[in-house]
Amino acid sequence: MTGPRILIVDDHPLFRRGVRQLIDMDDNMQVVGEASSGADAVCMATELELELILMDMHMARMDGLEALRQIRDADIDTRIVMLTVSDAHEDVVAALRAGADGYLLKDMEPEDLLVQIQQAAKGVLVVSPQLATILADAIGGRRTGPNDVLATLTSRERDILRALAKGHSNKMIARQLAITEGTVKVHVKHLLKKLHLRSRVEAAVWAVHHDAV
Repeated sequence: MTGPRILIVDDHPLFRRGVRQLIDMDDNMQVVGEASSGADAVCMATELELELILMDMHMARMDGLEALRQIRDADIDTRIVMLTVSDAHEDVVAALRAGADGYLLKDMEPEDLLVQIQQAAKGVLVVSPQLATILADAIGGRRTGPNDVLATLTSRERDILRALAKGHSNKMIARQLAITEGTVKVHVKHLLKKLHLRSRVEAAVWAVHHDAV
């Protein structure tokens, strides 16, 4: 089987089994591993070639947030989507600022969850709809003068900001703009600094909230 390679991280075996069965319904995706803790997830993320990690927030032996931070600190750019029951404001914002590529709630209908996983595996930013207000309030609500900030961005940085707002990955952006992924990373770093934001997800939400797309 070919297609995006996925790791499921959750301390509930039955939930892992359910997500695996859901993903197995799509022949274009494959689950190549399961982990029951953040610590195991960090180890497996370094050992396996993965395109996507689905990870719970609250687990024993290292929670999902700490695992996310350690994976990012190791400079592993595998897409990581938090899949959790927590819709707490602080959890959502902390995860996205730590480098998560999405945040999904476990109470989604199975069919809807599968669609979101499929999108995440393609490199699209995914966030449960009911969390949009939390993100807009946390990121957009405290920002003023969007036109002044946008004026500081170069033409290329604006192109990339628009792509981020559509949920595109670095690989997708590089292909669209005919530049290298390394160049995309540099531009993303610069525009985040100019916007005073910490993650690409924050930038995407900021752009949509301020009609910058």
